[in-house]
Amino acid sequence: MNCQACQSMIDPGDSWCRKCGAAVGHRLDPDNERRFVTILRADVIDSTGLVAELGPEEAVLRLEPALAAMRGAVRQFGGIVSKELGDGLAAVFGAPIADDNHAPLACHAAIELVRRVASLGDPGLQVRVGLHSGHVVAYMVASEFSKVYEIGGAAQHLAARLESAAEANQIYVSEACQSLADGHVRFEFLGSKTLRGFNEPLPVYRIMGASDLSSWRVRRARSISRFVDRTTERALLARAAEGTSEIRQTVLLLGDAGIGKSRLAHEFAQGLRAEGWSLVAAECSPNLQGAPFSTLKRVLLPILEAAAKDPDDPADPRKDLPAIQRCALDAVLDLPISDPQWNDLEPDARRRAISDASCAIIEGMAHRQRTVLLIEDLHWIDRASDTVVAMIASLRARGLLVLLTTRPDGMPVWVASCHAEVVAMRPLDDDSGLAMLADMLGPSETNADLKHRIISHTSNVPLFIEEVCRGLKDSGTLRGQWGDLALVRPIDELGIPASIQGVIAARLDRVSKQERSILQIAATLGQRSSEAMLRKVAGLPEEALQNCLSTLDRAELLVRIDSEVEDALEFRHEMVRQVTYDSMVEKVRENLHARVVAAFENDEAWRDAPERLCYHATRAKNWQKASSYGRAAARKCLVRSAYADAADYFEIAMNSLDKTPITRSREADAVDLRMEARMAFMWSGSVARALELGNEAEERADAINDVERKVAAMTVRASAQNFYGTPSEAVAIGEAVVRLAADWGNQGWSNLAQYGLGQAYFVAGRYHSAEKLLAAVRARLLDPEAHAPIGTTPQYLLLLCCMMNSITHTVMGEFAAAGQLQQQAEAIAEETGRPYDRVAAAYSGGWLKLGQNDPTAAATILEDGFVLAQKHGIRLFVPVLACHLGMAYLEQGLFDRARGMLTEAREEARAVGYTSAVLRGSIYLALAIWRLGDGQAAQNMLREARNTARQQGFSGLEAEALFGEAVVTPAASEANKAAVLASLRAAIAIASESGAKPLQQRAEAMLAGMLARDDRPA
Repeated sequence: MNCQACQSMIDPGDSWCRKCGAAVGHRLDPDNERRFVTILRADVIDSTGLVAELGPEEAVLRLEPALAAMRGAVRQFGGIVSKELGDGLAAVFGAPIADDNHAPLACHAAIELVRRVASLGDPGLQVRVGLHSGHVVAYMVASEFSKVYEIGGAAQHLAARLESAAEANQIYVSEACQSLADGHVRFEFLGSKTLRGFNEPLPVYRIMGASDLSSWRVRRARSISRFVDRTTERALLARAAEGTSEIRQTVLLLGDAGIGKSRLAHEFAQGLRAEGWSLVAAECSPNLQGAPFSTLKRVLLPILEAAAKDPDDPADPRKDLPAIQRCALDAVLDLPISDPQWNDLEPDARRRAISDASCAIIEGMAHRQRTVLLIEDLHWIDRASDTVVAMIASLRARGLLVLLTTRPDGMPVWVASCHAEVVAMRPLDDDSGLAMLADMLGPSETNADLKHRIISHTSNVPLFIEEVCRGLKDSGTLRGQWGDLALVRPIDELGIPASIQGVIAARLDRVSKQERSILQIAATLGQRSSEAMLRKVAGLPEEALQNCLSTLDRAELLVRIDSEVEDALEFRHEMVRQVTYDSMVEKVRENLHARVVAAFENDEAWRDAPERLCYHATRAKNWQKASSYGRAAARKCLVRSAYADAADYFEIAMNSLDKTPITRSREADAVDLRMEARMAFMWSGSVARALELGNEAEERADAINDVERKVAAMTVRASAQNFYGTPSEAVAIGEAVVRLAADWGNQGWSNLAQYGLGQAYFVAGRYHSAEKLLAAVRARLLDPEAHAPIGTTPQYLLLLCCMMNSITHTVMGEFAAAGQLQQQAEAIAEETGRPYDRVAAAYSGGWLKLGQNDPTAAATILEDGFVLAQKHGIRLFVPVLACHLGMAYLEQGLFDRARGMLTEAREEARAVGYTSAVLRGSIYLALAIWRLGDGQAAQNMLREARNTARQQGFSGLEAEALFGEAVVTPAASEANKAAVLASLRAAIAIASESGAKPLQQRAEAMLAGMLARDDRPA
């Protein structure tokens, strides 16, 4: 087999040519890419009626003039006709070579298309046009004789619907296209219209005509920031301006789109104008690249128009010119010429006359008054004007500063010969970027993190900074006025505004296909990668790889950086990486991600990176590997106590596994995975999801008739029910699971089931039953041969038993027993060092200190646990720790702090779905409110908590609420006294039955005091 690029022999197993590095033909076609473009659809209205009675030849002749006019208009503005439809066509702007002006160009092409068809003089030929900007898949379709450039995707359908909705000789435009072309074209908003195939009405605009605004004025009108920095560049320009006292100076500002060339040029030129310089400003237009002398006309017209307003002005630049040169100026300005000498000149002589006249005009101006000639965007200059501008830039006149701007791919070849000083524009430094952002968003430090994210995302390119900020404001993510904006919702991704998609894509199109493939691999690897990994995935010969990397580094697309990794590579900014990645069709992405997975798996350094492997396997749609690596990543997260991250990876693992073929083995794995994942969801506070996992696992175990896995699933469901449901439900399912687990004989699941039932008894207020069962489980777990189910260790389960049993003994007033259990819990937490274990020990330790009437010590312990739980995302413990911390503050007399903490505890408990914590938080929040003087609100809150506890079966909390009601109800009347006595007696009865001796004793003491006061003689 031969290389298609250099015809060298290629071995059958090679992926790349060993000589030139070109990809072997069996790889996916890199020309199949996603592109952000503008699509034009046009057709002749009622074409069927026009040709219905004509023969085939006559029908073609009837419509062909209109089709030829359409094709010509599209090609004039750089479009590609992708499909002819008999009575119309589809065209694309911005592909196969990206162009950041694709929307304005398409709009101008549509205007010209309508004009050309109308100029045919056939009233029967009327056209309608639809335009839309969006992402498409672009590809080459090869036939036996030719290749056709095709586009696919939903975007083309919207363009077609807009075309169908348009009236005769009208151009309808989508909002996406209008926002990109606004300023360059004038639009009328037609409101929202219902288009066939779209569920919701869409905003529709009509083109009213081309705008007479220059590109700079359009950009200036959109600008939302002030000019910052450019100290070095301004100093160079100032030096050049000073040098014009000796001879003409030419300065070329060179830089990519959006870097700030025009802003700097205009800011400096306006400064010179304020000092008395004449300013002549013109720009090259992408719409007029094919129009000879279009740029030169823009240079000369304002000069000559100003002179024409005052014919007696001795400074008229035309008066001293030879007649032939005045004719030359008329030719440039499209004025009629009657002098026969002009008509007799050869083309070369005419061009020389135009150059000489133009140079004379500019030189004369500079002689009379210092002049700055600003010509922007030389990369779009027409060829005829380019020759004349080169002559002007080479003049030896004093008092003339020629200031030019261009992109790197459009730098004129004559720059060196005219001795121009080239000033390469760089992105802003961080301080200047932050100054821009402070001007746009406001100086407040509340947006500091967002500002730094934008700096990193945009790499300090001014246009990119502006457009990202505009996008955030337009989407409602930032609200307020420019200069005082507030972030009102979190941001996952900053995204890439449509206005700069084409800017970046155009830069990518300047590199070769091979360099583009390296960029795509790097984009697949991420924002930063290593050369070694890139080498493994690419498989290129070393020389070819290094040539590509050198080119990409010079282009500042993928650059080498100083890093601990010697061969680190990084995209200059995230937007380049994202556009590169988004440009690949799905199959190419999948292929690259699969190659990355294979490279990682064969690299010992990356085998312990399941997160990265999971990411790439998921995007490669290798669901078996994605599930395996997702599970491994989740386990790794659990080890470092990153519970929310673990839950996310378990979700990926479960979803990926469900995309593999259904088998009994797969379903068994799915149940096991949910069993293992349960703790990550519980610990991170996703109680509802943990309950769902139990239900899902139970259903799947039932479906494959796996009794053992069904018991495990029911155990998980029972554990979640302790937090999410009512005590009666939790106890009922807990008792059933304990029986089933005992019958099954799996000691690990039996231990967990019994622990869960002990917790259910506690929540239900059955403290004696809870203590007995928790003690039995604890005794078994002390055995060196103890077992625990998947996702749990015997030591972890032992810690929970010690914690829960210590709390139970504290509630029952058995402080010595509680203290011994607490010591054991603390010893386990000290040994493991795991945040979860330390938090659990802090919870029971704080409860014990409160029971021993030492609120200061309790607050210290609980504060440490609360901070640790928040830091590590152990959300399950946050509401209960906050609740007991609030109780400690209450006992210390810190009523305001208590109210704040208890309010937070209750809200967090509601968010988590922790029913008992909501009730306990409400009870003690009411007591804090009462202490702060609002007795009525406290009574209402306690009455509601008591009724809820009674209805749902939280007898222990019902007793606490009853006692609280007795405390806050003033005994000012006989009715109130009777209510207080009733509350106390009810609380005593419940506490006595449940074994809550401290609560019983407090209620009995208060009851005795009230009765004693009533027995006193008057």
